[in-house]
Amino acid sequence: MRHDPITPPPAPQADATIPNDAKTDHMTLLRYRVTHFRSVKDSGWLDLGKVTALVGVNESGKTNLLLPLWKLNPVADGGLDPVSDYPKTLFGEIRSAPETYRFILAEFETGPLADQIAELARIPAQAARRVTVGRLYDGSFTVEFPDHDRQWQGDAGRVSTRIHAARTQIEAADGPESQLELRKTALRTLDIMLTELEPDATLTGTTMMRLRNRVAALIPEDPPAVSSVVAELRSLRRDLGTWMAEILAPDPGQIDEVRAAVLSRLPGFVYYSSWGNLDSEIYLPHLVENMARADLGTKELAKARTLQMLFGFVGLEPTEILELGRDFREIREEAERRLAQEKAERGWMERLVHRLRRVEPELDPQLMAEIAEAKRTRSILLQSAGMRLGDRFGAWWRVRDCRFRFEADGNNFRIWVSDSERPQEVELEERSTGLQWFLSFFLVFLHESAGLHRNAVLLLDEPGLSLHPLAQRDLSTFFDEISKAHQIVYTAHSPFLVDADRLDRARKVFVDKDGSTRVTSDLCAPERGAGEGGAAYAVRSAVNMAVAEASFGGADAVLVPTVAEQVYLSVMKTLLVAAGEFAPAREILFAPAGNPDVGRRMAEILTGRNEGPPVVLHDDSFDGGTVVSSGRTLRLSDIVDGPCATIEDLMPPEPLARIVDRLERRPETMLSDTLGKGAPFVLGVETWASAADVTLAADWRLDLARRMRDHLLARGPDAVPAEIRQRWQSVMTACLATDGATRGAEK
Repeated sequence: MRHDPITPPPAPQADATIPNDAKTDHMTLLRYRVTHFRSVKDSGWLDLGKVTALVGVNESGKTNLLLPLWKLNPVADGGLDPVSDYPKTLFGEIRSAPETYRFILAEFETGPLADQIAELARIPAQAARRVTVGRLYDGSFTVEFPDHDRQWQGDAGRVSTRIHAARTQIEAADGPESQLELRKTALRTLDIMLTELEPDATLTGTTMMRLRNRVAALIPEDPPAVSSVVAELRSLRRDLGTWMAEILAPDPGQIDEVRAAVLSRLPGFVYYSSWGNLDSEIYLPHLVENMARADLGTKELAKARTLQMLFGFVGLEPTEILELGRDFREIREEAERRLAQEKAERGWMERLVHRLRRVEPELDPQLMAEIAEAKRTRSILLQSAGMRLGDRFGAWWRVRDCRFRFEADGNNFRIWVSDSERPQEVELEERSTGLQWFLSFFLVFLHESAGLHRNAVLLLDEPGLSLHPLAQRDLSTFFDEISKAHQIVYTAHSPFLVDADRLDRARKVFVDKDGSTRVTSDLCAPERGAGEGGAAYAVRSAVNMAVAEASFGGADAVLVPTVAEQVYLSVMKTLLVAAGEFAPAREILFAPAGNPDVGRRMAEILTGRNEGPPVVLHDDSFDGGTVVSSGRTLRLSDIVDGPCATIEDLMPPEPLARIVDRLERRPETMLSDTLGKGAPFVLGVETWASAADVTLAADWRLDLARRMRDHLLARGPDAVPAEIRQRWQSVMTACLATDGATRGAEK
């Protein structure tokens, strides 16, 4: 396996292997695989699109899938850190032999480069359409072509078939008497060669060379002008020589020119996390010191990196800003320090006396003018940079038209922000963290993806996590725009960053049975210990929000106390519609309110979205009258005609009781044997549980509702007695009536 130094080879010069007109060509990342990196044992292949979202809960290892890709070819920083990057279970082994462990393998589509690489590698163009590049812990690279079917060893069966075909042609050939001896010799030699070849044997390049040379020796030095025997021998020699060349040809991934062409065309990887967010006030001497240090921690390094991007945008170095802002006193004190160093042979007492006796020098008018001009120059540069940042940032941050002002005061550098709604300037840290994130990422992206890195792959760790939900959704549009020139891979656990209409972007990250990080495009794949949660929960929430957003726009809402009522009423509506006994003119949705306080706030929200206040369906434990001041309130005890009624009393009681008995198998007395006819179901269950010493789960009603829903949907409306379906119709019709006007109708 061929390895390279830690830094990828530089791009070839104009007279090297890649022509000038191909300098702008780049490769597209198709998929990658992480192995033995931090918490990742083997991620499996991760397929990528223009935008890919890695969705997972905290501590699932999402970041550990971004970092190795960044370290494949980082635009900035991205060095390997053994203490952090080596998996703890293999730390000793990797530390002893880092050249044997590959932590990242990425597959690229070569695009327009395929023909040029194929020519350099001496392989078919089709075999150069894809290339995989890996990196090992010693910093070296591997280059492979997965579509190149290299003949490492010759196929004896194929060679035997070809020699036999040549023998048949020569034996059947007609020719003059002068060629009879050549024909006999050729047949005898080919027979010997066939005898020596074992059908299942593999042939090395040396063996193929000997076979080719034996055929070549049969061809006379001065062959006749026309000879079918010589023509067939030449054809056989050519085929054997071609196969020999395939066996002896070097692996294309080991050819220096090929490796240089591939590695020089790798896209750069830009990694960004919220750790790099800007502060509003920057102490310049501290920044200058940090930018020169090589031992910064991860967070400090990210912060220094963003600040370096900021000053690059301003067009000045921090040291230059400090220099332009110096006053006369600082210049004089520096001159005194320099003079003291030059006269270090004097004792400290002598220098002190000399300084006390010295007359304070007069201010140099020319020096003062130069200082004033420098400060004026700095002020103009900072003002211009602030305006330029506002103009360019406005194309990204569409929430408000932000204006920036950079201010340098001595050793301090400050960023002030204002906009049309907040004309009063405030420091950056006083604005939203969402704005801070966007501005910081904008600066890093603008710098690191510019110029030679315009085709960079952006790796964003939890982008926009502090943004408003609507702004998080807008990130998808933002990503669409950027993805025209850059691939994007980002991590997320917020459903607002997983669009329901872009689920093809989502990949689920989870912790496997062995505790390692895994990733899959199967969003329904089980997650160890996740239950109803995990990455799948964020995906389901995104779908639920999309469905709810679309549904509530043209539907009548009915507030109910809990999710149990929501489940029962939804299945009633479904079965009635399926039976043709209920045909509402508008969709009807049931929203659980939880308690009257929550219900009151939900009613206010829904009133603003619909034509009027929602209907409230409640039982005796939920005071519907306090939820809405106007509109319809329906009491279950009035519909069921009895006190203590709950939604379960609208269901067939026998299957409900059987389900409870299956859930609680411990008591000797079954609920179905004790439940009184016409008695409130929930009260009956609680009485039975108390007598049988059964502890009911806190959510037993919800569990029962879901099981009953599945039971009814599996059997259809015909399994429900007609009198019960009639009561359901009354409930549905009442839910659709507001101020006496019915917006739905029974069929």
